[in-house]
Amino acid sequence: MIELMLVEDNQRLREALAAGFETTGKVHVCAHTAAGEEALELAFVNPPTAVLMDVRLAGNLNGIQTAIALRREIPRLPVVFYSIQDDDQYYRDFRTSGILSHYAYVRKSNYLLPEMILPLLQDAITGRSFIDPEIETRVHEVRTLDEQDPLALLEPNELLVAGMIAQGLTNEQIAARLGFRDKRTISRTNGSIYAAWGLDENTTDEKVARTRAAIIYQARRIIHWDSDGRPFVMNADHDWVAWENK
Repeated sequence: MIELMLVEDNQRLREALAAGFETTGKVHVCAHTAAGEEALELAFVNPPTAVLMDVRLAGNLNGIQTAIALRREIPRLPVVFYSIQDDDQYYRDFRTSGILSHYAYVRKSNYLLPEMILPLLQDAITGRSFIDPEIETRVHEVRTLDEQDPLALLEPNELLVAGMIAQGLTNEQIAARLGFRDKRTISRTNGSIYAAWGLDENTTDEKVARTRAAIIYQARRIIHWDSDGRPFVMNADHDWVAWENK
């Protein structure tokens, strides 16, 4: 018997799915909720065998973020994701989540009946994984987009700071504009920006990293510098070529 946690923000659908799974005789819905935050609490009290998770949820956590938090405490917890949403951020979260096995990710519109979802749950429990070809294509598209646009790799506060770095502001000036009393907050944010853009790998000089971050922000593309300081960018074939800024 699969002890299933159902995480779905549509109450009517959640109740219908729960009733449908129970009639299969192979699934017991041990918990259900609309929010990722509550799913964490419920799972830690009574760990399920598997989770059926909508990607868009009530609360602050989406389904991907909730699964990451769950699997920190319950390694490789089988999760079947489903969604009708086509938001780049969901695909970006999934791509960077590090989820490698014990999962399925499918279109909600194609998998709404419990008897269709049950095989996905069973496969996830045995360690198999499945992703809809359409979703896999979108994940790849978002990855390509992120490789081309460095701003897409930053969180909102990091984006603000990167813009001010590109304007030539000091950490003290940025901290003042954003209302931070401690300029070390900006230093930590700078470090996150450098890491996201690969600038922490090729230089330990903060001044050089800061200058290069400003160049990347203005150019709106990822640039890698070699050990001799020569800049390279990725072309349409995903090959690194010398950058000629004209």
